[in-house]
Amino acid sequence: MAGKLTVGLAAHVDAGKTTLSEAMLFLSGAVRRQGRVDHGDAFLDTEQMEKERGITIFSKEARLTWGKTDLTLVDTPGHTDFAGETERAISVMDAAVLVISATEGVQSHTRTLWKLLERSGVPVILFANKMDRYEGSRKELITALGALSDRIADFTGDPSEAAALCDETCLDLYLRDGAVPEKRIRSLIRERKLFPCFFGAALKNEGVEPLLDFLAGFAEEKEYPKEFGARVYKIARDPQGNRLTFLKVTGGELKTRDQVTGGTGENSWTEKIAEIRQYSGARYSAAQRAAAGELCCVTGLSKAMPGDGLGAEYIKGEQTLRPCYACRVIPGPGEDLHKVLDCLKTLTEEEPLLQTEFVEARREIRVHSMGDVYLEVLRRQMKDRFGIEISFGETSVLYRETIMAPAEGVGHYEPLRHYAEVHLWMEPLPAGSGLVFDTDVSTDDLALNWQRLILTHLQEKIHRGILTGAPITDMKITLIAGKAHLKHTEGGDFRQATYRAVRQGLMKAGCVLLEPYLSLEITVPQEALGRVMNDLTLMGGRPEGPEDAEEGLRKIRAVVPASACRNYARDLSARTGGAGRMIASFSAYLPCAEAEKVIAEKAYDPLRDVMNPADSVFCSHGAGVSVPWDQVEQYMHLPLKEERKKAEAAPAVRTVGAAPYRGTAEEEETLRHIFEKTYGPVKAQRLMNPVPKETPAEKLPEEKRTPAPEGEILLVDGYNVLFAWDEWKDRVQENFDAARMQLTELMCDYAGMTGREVILVFDAYKVKGNPGSAEKYKNIYVVYTREAQTADAYIEKTTLLARNRARVRVVTSDRPEQLIALGNEALRTSAREFRREVIGVQGSVAEYLQKNYRPGTERSLERLYKEAWKKSRENNDA
Repeated sequence: MAGKLTVGLAAHVDAGKTTLSEAMLFLSGAVRRQGRVDHGDAFLDTEQMEKERGITIFSKEARLTWGKTDLTLVDTPGHTDFAGETERAISVMDAAVLVISATEGVQSHTRTLWKLLERSGVPVILFANKMDRYEGSRKELITALGALSDRIADFTGDPSEAAALCDETCLDLYLRDGAVPEKRIRSLIRERKLFPCFFGAALKNEGVEPLLDFLAGFAEEKEYPKEFGARVYKIARDPQGNRLTFLKVTGGELKTRDQVTGGTGENSWTEKIAEIRQYSGARYSAAQRAAAGELCCVTGLSKAMPGDGLGAEYIKGEQTLRPCYACRVIPGPGEDLHKVLDCLKTLTEEEPLLQTEFVEARREIRVHSMGDVYLEVLRRQMKDRFGIEISFGETSVLYRETIMAPAEGVGHYEPLRHYAEVHLWMEPLPAGSGLVFDTDVSTDDLALNWQRLILTHLQEKIHRGILTGAPITDMKITLIAGKAHLKHTEGGDFRQATYRAVRQGLMKAGCVLLEPYLSLEITVPQEALGRVMNDLTLMGGRPEGPEDAEEGLRKIRAVVPASACRNYARDLSARTGGAGRMIASFSAYLPCAEAEKVIAEKAYDPLRDVMNPADSVFCSHGAGVSVPWDQVEQYMHLPLKEERKKAEAAPAVRTVGAAPYRGTAEEEETLRHIFEKTYGPVKAQRLMNPVPKETPAEKLPEEKRTPAPEGEILLVDGYNVLFAWDEWKDRVQENFDAARMQLTELMCDYAGMTGREVILVFDAYKVKGNPGSAEKYKNIYVVYTREAQTADAYIEKTTLLARNRARVRVVTSDRPEQLIALGNEALRTSAREFRREVIGVQGSVAEYLQKNYRPGTERSLERLYKEAWKKSRENNDA
């Protein structure tokens, strides 16, 4: 069976990458005639613009067979303006051949490509091209390549020796046997512990066959998942206008007419595959299926975008490369503005970094670009494909923002019949990290489907900063709390709450303005070196020491703000009479040097940005009320992170304040509606309104002040607590009587530490002949209801009789019992909230149970009742 391998070709511009692909295709017999880039007839340069300019603009696929291995070549652009296309293609490579011009050595874009391959974990094989023009030795060239890695080794000789220098196990094998097994060497390469280097001249087909031999042997049989999965890496259009989706199958098998799924949450979709194509250059052949590990092109998908995962494939993170500039699009005379916008959006599908935006206030279109060459290609695409003439105005820098310090952002959305609350922990990350999303919420507190929906909403939107409205970056956002309503929560509610939580966190933390920095590599004559170094210093850059380049030329590198070097390439060429050249690549977003000036020019007011509100919406008297961002924390239904920390760090023995039931306004309204429909109106109007957590008594009128009752009676529904707490689950199943007794002992400790009067109620209404009991056990009362009397009925009676002499609180998660407590003006605490209160008093419940649990030693009253009733029946029968 033939092996399969997807090999990417990557290089800086003019290194000879496309020429190498032509040599590989010709030597393998895939093409009969070897084309040349300078002649405009290269097999993989299929676009007219590529033939005219002599550069690769779009990634292409080609297929060849060498020995028993089927190789799929992916030729990627080498120009920095099209690095985004290269980064997306890297995601589907099994291995990459990094082509380096021996005469030019490691350039700035070479380092960028190396980092991209390292980030994706792709094994790298180097090919030093143009060796026929290189005057040094191979050893000197390997030393120069050490700027990328010290594990690059010459594989034209004995690879065992190179492997022995990189791995101790290989060294032992080499010293013992005189050679390292080929399988072990290839394993090191796949693990990126060794990088083989081959030498040659692609234009003369020198050194290409050894490279092909190595790649053919590098293929391996992989175990792919049986479930279908695929990764989209490119979108294009054929001459007939059909949308083409290029993907790699990462699991299972894809067949014509299959239904595939993509997206997550509300953005999920399902579409049918119309056709499967296998492209090689401009030509393709139809196929009925594509197996795991293969590249293919499909038609019929209208929603898939580059970087998306299909089926079981997980969606990958955002691209690391970023456009640094934005410019205004100027339509030609008579061109319709909206048609221009629609056409640009079509091109945005093929190049996501293009990012077209329409500024309604000024009736203008702005596009993000990677450089002047890309803008020229964009202008040509609009003319050739859509017949539209456009030009571009002055470019401006694309800024970003990040937060200054960690902060908790909260968002609440509760208009009538809607409910959602979200708490996010936001913290800054190092430069270049982008946005990272995570969740730290138990599924007991918030269902997994809601958590996934919140993460989807975090990822789907470009969140704006508060200084200039620029997108935020270099930040980790963690979901730490959330709440939904069983009846009234919809997906859109969490979208609103999530957006508002992010914005509120930004307002609290404050932002830092970032600007893009470019890594420049400048080659100039010796006499111009001093002036260039002075220019770089004035631009705010830090130049490195100059290096020797070609004869009579010197090379210098520096990282410079993008705003300062926008037009420097043209100025450099003019000053040096065309002898100087500059290569720029994106480095990172760093703090802006002139932040105050930029912020003043933008004049952005975050409070007037209606598309990105920081306020929250609460429900009051049946209507939605907007609460300003700096006051919302007083109204939140869930505790903040600092409050939770204080509760967890509280001493084991102390008197803890009551933890009353904190229901949503919608929950209160539902309970009240049910109660009033049955029993008539109640007077506890204060429960209807969202009030701050602590309302000072001094702010209430004198006549409305009500002295708090002395003491508190705590009614605990024992069985409800046993089945609601995770700590009891195993013990209830193992020994129900012992678990009940342990709860009783725990309540005794709780009562002793807090001084509260505790009544622990157990349902025994199904026990025939049971007269019921109410006895004092140590310092609490334990009640077993009589036959035909439920715990609900007992709690109703007790709350009604006791409310005048003390404050009554009912501990239960049962909705009917909460309804009873509401009607009798008693406080309510859910079983889960009561657990947190007990932990604050007693410490870990689990530790308490582990220490005191003695299975099989107690007998329940129910069992005694049953035995007594059975004995009385036997006596009567006798």
